[in-house]
Amino acid sequence: MSKTPHTLPSGRVALSQQTPPIALGPLDGRYRPQAGILVDYLSEASLNRERVHVEVEWFIHLCEQRALPGLEPLSQEQKDGLRAIVTDFDVQSVAELAEIEAVTVHDVKAVEYYIGRRLPELGLEHLKALVHFACTSEDINNLSYALSVKDAVEDAWLPAARKLVSAISDMAQDAKTTPMLSRTHGQPATPTTLGKELAVFAHRLNRQLNRIAKTEYLGKINGATGTFAAHVAAAPDTDWPAISQSFVEGLGLDWNPLTTQIESHDWQAELYSDIARFNRILHNLCTDVWSYISIGYFQQIPVEGATGSSTMPHKVNPIRFENAEANAEISCSLLDTLGATLVTSRWQRDLTDSSSQRNIGVAFGHSMLAISNVIKGLERLDVAENLLAEDLDQNWEVLGEAVQTAMRAEAIAGREGMDNPYERLKDLTRGHRVDGERMREFIGELGLSEAAEQRLKGLTPGQYTGLAEQLVDRYAN
Repeated sequence: MSKTPHTLPSGRVALSQQTPPIALGPLDGRYRPQAGILVDYLSEASLNRERVHVEVEWFIHLCEQRALPGLEPLSQEQKDGLRAIVTDFDVQSVAELAEIEAVTVHDVKAVEYYIGRRLPELGLEHLKALVHFACTSEDINNLSYALSVKDAVEDAWLPAARKLVSAISDMAQDAKTTPMLSRTHGQPATPTTLGKELAVFAHRLNRQLNRIAKTEYLGKINGATGTFAAHVAAAPDTDWPAISQSFVEGLGLDWNPLTTQIESHDWQAELYSDIARFNRILHNLCTDVWSYISIGYFQQIPVEGATGSSTMPHKVNPIRFENAEANAEISCSLLDTLGATLVTSRWQRDLTDSSSQRNIGVAFGHSMLAISNVIKGLERLDVAENLLAEDLDQNWEVLGEAVQTAMRAEAIAGREGMDNPYERLKDLTRGHRVDGERMREFIGELGLSEAAEQRLKGLTPGQYTGLAEQLVDRYAN
C-alpha cells in the first residue's frame, strides 16, 4: 500500500508539506523575532527588489546622460513611474518574478522581462531594448548585493551592535568605582574595577564598529569582461567609464574602475573580517561574564515564571551568554568562509560566488542573534559587591606588587636598605596567605620614607585600583 504525499515512510505526517511552511533553519523559525529584520535586506526577495532598482536606475541614467543617439531625458512622470516599480515591489511581485524565472531559468533575465512588462503603461515600450542595456548579469548582481549589504549593515546590524556597546559602556560607568580582584592566568592579581574591565570590551568593540562604519561598498558596471566592449560597439563616442562612475556613485556606492566580469568582492571580504572580529570580541565578553557568573561576581535576576534549570530549581543558567557564544561562532564560520571564497574566481568568473553570497543573510542573522542575546543577558545581571569586597579582603598578598615597586622607587631616589624588593616580597607572599595586619607590619619593617610608609600602610586591596576609574571616564565611550 503506497503512502500519501503527506506521509513519511515512517507513517508520520510530512511537516514539509504543511501550510504555512515550517522553517528549516532557526533564523526563520525560533529566532525570527531577533533576525527577521534582515529579510528586508538580505533575502532572495529583497535581492530581486534591488535588481529591479538597479535596472530601473540604469535605464533612467542612460536617458539622462543621452548615452545613445536618440535618447532624451525622461519626464518626471516617467521617472516616477519607473521608480514605483521598485517601491511597489511586494509579495505579488515576488510571485510574478518566480513565474517568469520558471520559464527563463535565469533570475536576472526574469527581472529584465518583469520590468519590460511595465513599460507600455508608462509610454516607454519603444525603449524596451534599453532595459539591461550592455549589461552582463554581474553588472546588476554586484550592485544589488552591494546595496543590500550596505543597507543591512547601516540600517540593521550597526544599530543593534551600537545598542549593545552602549549598554556595555553604561555598565562600565555604573561599576567604574567597584573594586574587583583581577585574575591573571586564573590566579589572584592586581585589583581593578569591574567597570574598567567592561570598558575594555566597549573600547575594543567600538574600534571594530568604527572600521565597519567606514566600509567601502564597491560596485562596477562595465560589461561581460570589464572592458565596455559592447558599450563601445553600440556608441563609440560615449565616455562609458564616466557614465559608469557617475551611475555607481549615484547609487551611493564606491566605483571600482577595473574588474573582470565580476566585481572582485575584496570589499566584502574586508567587511566580513571586521564583523567576524566583532563577533569574536563579543564571544570573549560572553566567556568572561559567564566565568564571573560562575564565581558569583554577577547574580542573574530571575525572570518571573521562567525555569532556570529543568531539574535543579536553585539554578539560573547563563543561557543568554551561552546562546550568544554559539551564534557568534556560527556567524564567524560563515563570514570566514565567505571572505576566503569570494576573493577567488577562476579567470573571468565562476559561479562559486553566486552560491556563497546567498548565505550572507544567514551569517548576519547569527551575529544579530548573538548581539540580541547579550543585550538581554546584560539586562538581567546584578553585581554582587559584597562578594567582590570579600574576595579582595582575602587576598592582601596582591599588594606585594605595590610595596616592591615603591621600594624600587625609594632605591632610585637614593634611600638605603631597599635591596632585593621583589625577592623580599616573594618570601612574604608566595604560598602564604597574608592579612592586612601582617602586610602593614611588614611595611613598617622596611625602613621606607615616612610618606611612602604611610601611603602603603593606608592601602587596601580594594583601594589598589590605580587609574581604573579615570580610564573608564576617558576611553570607554
